[in-house]
Amino acid sequence: MTNAALFKHRLNEIISKPSVSCTLASHDMSNLDAIHVIATWLDDLGFDTEIQSLSDGKANLIACLGEGSGGLVLSGHSDTVPFDDSRWQSDPFKVEEKDNRYYGLGSCDMKAYFPVIISAIEALALKKEDLKHPLIVLATADEESSMSGARALVKESLHHARYAIIGEPTGLVPIRMHKGIAMERIRVTGKAGHSSNPNLGNNALEAMHEVIGEMLNFRSELQTRYQHPGFTVAEPTMNLGCIHGGDNPNRICGRCELDFDIRPLPGMSIDQINTELSKRLAGIAARTQTQLELEPLFEHVDPFEQQPQTEIVKMSERLSGHAAESVAFATEAPFLAQLGMQTIVMGPGSIDQAHQPNEYLEHDQIQPAIDIIKAAIVERCLEQGP
Repeated sequence: MTNAALFKHRLNEIISKPSVSCTLASHDMSNLDAIHVIATWLDDLGFDTEIQSLSDGKANLIACLGEGSGGLVLSGHSDTVPFDDSRWQSDPFKVEEKDNRYYGLGSCDMKAYFPVIISAIEALALKKEDLKHPLIVLATADEESSMSGARALVKESLHHARYAIIGEPTGLVPIRMHKGIAMERIRVTGKAGHSSNPNLGNNALEAMHEVIGEMLNFRSELQTRYQHPGFTVAEPTMNLGCIHGGDNPNRICGRCELDFDIRPLPGMSIDQINTELSKRLAGIAARTQTQLELEPLFEHVDPFEQQPQTEIVKMSERLSGHAAESVAFATEAPFLAQLGMQTIVMGPGSIDQAHQPNEYLEHDQIQPAIDIIKAAIVERCLEQGP
């Protein structure tokens, strides 16, 4: 089997194992089948593999070749977003090759990264005894929803690894920083009553009107206070995404909910933002005689920034031929950084194809990705000191 045919075979093998991650239980799936596929590949290459069980049929894979500290982590998530079968022109769970592209759910974001890693390891004919520092491969769960897999990894030492490359689709451009994300809900509870007499109730929708005005003011203040020229959108953003309240025009609205997201810049604290917002909401609650609650829809992801002078940034820029950039979307990088690793985000494919029907990976991204990973392994596991 040629290298190209073997890559396609492996890509099809992992794409054929559905592993949708979703906040809706009706769409959520286990990722165990995908994890076992990757574990088998790495077992065959001499890695020591550990499947870290999480809840509800979810798991991480931690695979290590070599011993000692230092070394390199190659990390990716094993899950995909949900899909609409009616909008796909091919089977989402079967690789279709057409127009120099591989189509399939996760082909870009980001199951193809694992066959890239395997191809790089095979090309180097790595043996445990040849490594000066270990090579660790991670496959995580639920990156597309709760990031529960990455949160669980924070409790691991990961052999005190020093460097990490997360293979999200960046067109092989190194990404050294991204914004964080928090999705929150504000719930206003008033008192329902007959609309013919406003004194019979306390309108939660009217209180929410004040809440929205205060949030827009707060957003303007944050955007004046914080700026980062390294981002295309240089200020933090706050999006008021959806609102639900009341049940009939002739009833005073007794309850209203607003869902929103905040994307803070590196250096900003989501906890601090929420503390300040809660104080502002408390004033509205007292003034409108309503109950206001602020609650997270899921645990937030912190902003991430790897300093430009660090070894991982310099290496990735040299190997890729691109200066490091920033993105607005969140990744698992903050969690690996918490483990003390210099971390970069860089992988094949374009984020423009991610989360889309007929998702695909361009053929011309594959060999350059393999070459970059090969070179990184040589520098960080075979040659460099700790």
